[in-house]
Amino acid sequence: MKLQRHGILAGLALTATFALAACGSDNNTASSPSTPTGGSSASASTISCATGTLNAQGSTAQQNAINQWVKDYQTQCSGANIVYQGTGSGAGQQAFISGTADFAGSDSALTAADQPKANNRCKTGPAIHLPMAVGPIAVVYNVQGVSNLQLKPATLAKIFSGKITTWNDAAIKADNPGATLPSTKILTLHRSDSSGTSDNFTNYLSTVDPTDWTFGHDKTWKGPGGDAEKGSDGIAAQLGKTDGAIGYVEWSYAQADSLNTAKIGNAAGQFQDLTAASAGVTIASAQTTGTGDDMQMKIDYNTTAQGAYPIVLVTYEIVCEQGNSSTALPLLKGFLGYTSSSAAQQSVTQLGYAPLPETVRTKVAATVAKLS
Repeated sequence: MKLQRHGILAGLALTATFALAACGSDNNTASSPSTPTGGSSASASTISCATGTLNAQGSTAQQNAINQWVKDYQTQCSGANIVYQGTGSGAGQQAFISGTADFAGSDSALTAADQPKANNRCKTGPAIHLPMAVGPIAVVYNVQGVSNLQLKPATLAKIFSGKITTWNDAAIKADNPGATLPSTKILTLHRSDSSGTSDNFTNYLSTVDPTDWTFGHDKTWKGPGGDAEKGSDGIAAQLGKTDGAIGYVEWSYAQADSLNTAKIGNAAGQFQDLTAASAGVTIASAQTTGTGDDMQMKIDYNTTAQGAYPIVLVTYEIVCEQGNSSTALPLLKGFLGYTSSSAAQQSVTQLGYAPLPETVRTKVAATVAKLS
């Protein structure tokens, strides 16, 4: 499904950049070229061209950013052919491990069981995680007569764990004083495929309310009941035609399909709208937890920062630090060198992504330059 973005805030790049200032550099000298009609901001000065073919797959959360970056790169580099398939994070990781993908896009890190397999695939060096695209997860719903839903974390956890089954439940009423809520039965929607978005969403639930969400987190849905749909586009399509449904999708899908998005309670005691600025507040508190050139990051779902929308994910490119195919390496470095540039990060803000904190971005770019 090819998505067109509607209603993304015009000031997205500025608000996200200001929100990330706490993590960024005060001396970012990279200039961002003007953005022509159609969204591309690529320029010859920000792209190091290489020829050949790259095959990659994985995260649907980053697919729209990747599509933009591929378009930018291939416009400038006529000899490059980059193919990215949005098969889901789990499938992308397995394709990388098997050697059929030059890199994998993933919303979650390799598991302890899969990391050695990925290292073995790389042969002479470890597989590393490079954060590349940042975006929030929207809680979307379709309830007739309800257009301004707000949910505390515990209420959300009870809904997806099956403890709350109707929309006029006392807990939902308490979160929405004055609202008229129907007795409609709740239908929860989740991903049927192996999904980093599911992993991040359930990690959020298990972090903020481990009492009500006791199913941990995983790329494969472990919770009870509900309907399983393939991909975020599958959830969006089913939700749009089902009264009483609630699900989770990347923000860009909610924007594209004009889905109702719930305000989510944060640790500061606010019901927070999902905006570029509110997602940026949470991103600013993220910590890098990987070692060396491995840059796994941890989101603080319980940040007490005012105005934070708490359900945010970071998507990675999983690559070999060493041991890359000699035929693919120049294009791999050229393309990921572009995606980690200031220009590329700014080019996808209008698609619903926030730029990486500058200190993170510069380390990603330096690591890409060292790939071998």
